Amino acid sequence: MTRTRVSLTVLNLDTATFECTYGRGCEGICCQNGRPPVSTEESARIEKNLPKFMPHLTPQARQLIQQHGFVSRRMKSGKPMLRVVGGWCVFFHQGCVLHKVGAAEGDKFKYKPAPCALFPLERDDASGHLYVRQHGYKGEQWDLFCLDPGNTSIKAAESLAEELAYAKRLVSE
Repeated sequence: MTRTRVSLTVLNLDTATFECTYGRGCEGICCQNGRPPVSTEESARIEKNLPKFMPHLTPQARQLIQQHGFVSRRMKSGKPMLRVVGGWCVFFHQGCVLHKVGAAEGDKFKYKPAPCALFPLERDDASGHLYVRQHGYKGEQWDLFCLDPGNTSIKAAESLAEELAYAKRLVSE
């Protein structure tokens, strides 16, 4: 399986803070209008396992996928983006369905597109290194509670340990 190689250098890891509060005041706002790009390999993996996901989706998401598929014609970084239904990622229903099914199988990242699995880690186009998305860093404009470094004192190196380990897995594959 071919995956995009990412550097394990995280530019602002020593100063960044991050705390995901999903289920503790946040209802998954990062998935609202979430349109992550999906690679050919990621799309094929989702397509192959679509029967596992369909029963967990909203009726509107199932209908949209049945009629038009789960990727749109919109492109980002040269890749098609996941569809949105009702303002939310087509795979969001009381949390990420791809995450929940993968977790039940022992790997919560198994089916998620890399941008979702690694959030809030982002690749810097200029250097190729990763960075933690934060208000005020690299012009971050997405106004999410979790991206405001003033909202938590938890170091991103600690809170993102699983995402960093996953990034390392991506590099080694």
